Amino acid sequence: MAIILKSPREIKLIRRASQVVAGALKRAGEEIRPGVTTADIDRVVAEYIIEQGCTVAFKGLYDYPANTCISVNEQVVHGIPGRRKLEKGDIVSIDVGAGCENYFGDSAVTFAVGEISPQDRRLMDVCRESLGAGIRAVGPGEPLMRVSAAVQKHVEAAGFSVVRKYVGHGIGLQFHEEPQIPNYVESGRGGGVILRPSMALAIEPMVNAGGCDVETLADEWTVVTADGSKSAHFEHTVVVSETGVEVLSQIKQ
Repeated sequence: MAIILKSPREIKLIRRASQVVAGALKRAGEEIRPGVTTADIDRVVAEYIIEQGCTVAFKGLYDYPANTCISVNEQVVHGIPGRRKLEKGDIVSIDVGAGCENYFGDSAVTFAVGEISPQDRRLMDVCRESLGAGIRAVGPGEPLMRVSAAVQKHVEAAGFSVVRKYVGHGIGLQFHEEPQIPNYVESGRGGGVILRPSMALAIEPMVNAGGCDVETLADEWTVVTADGSKSAHFEHTVVVSETGVEVLSQIKQ
């Protein structure tokens, strides 16, 4: 599949969808506390997206059964919301997608539930910082692998590992478009892609406190760390501009 450059109208719609996602994550964060269920958060996010006149992107995508992906502690991505109650000391990653006139935005944040350990706080900080490092590496004429290298360097310098099985992606009229955006440097994967203005990208480091290996649970969706260590996930939708990059899923002040 070819990489699709977006028109100004398309970027406007992706920006709109991304802002709705950002608002939904802000709303989700207001619900984070011990005792709340992941299903409660899922419902609040869906209600917010619909109130904004947009559509929930995840439900039904590849037959996924929920509105959001909510992954707790050792769960990396694709956790299915349900009756699980959050507990003090948990870290919870919430991944949200929304559609606006058939164009999509995508973002994820890892939240702390009450007081968490210094190690877990550092894991979250490093993952968030690695996303920032990846975004700063974006620019017209730059190789895509510069983004991957920036994420990997920051994570591994801190003693953590990047998940290799799951990667970022292009986004637009389809939720997942080319190019794939790995969070590590791998020969032959994204190595030949040069970033160009009007490319829309979802950059999403998934960072484990332990090793990089992951497993999928029996529900065929929930991905967990193979060694039981905790994992963090941060994501933004961005567009390559003529001079650098615009983060579309950042809350506008």
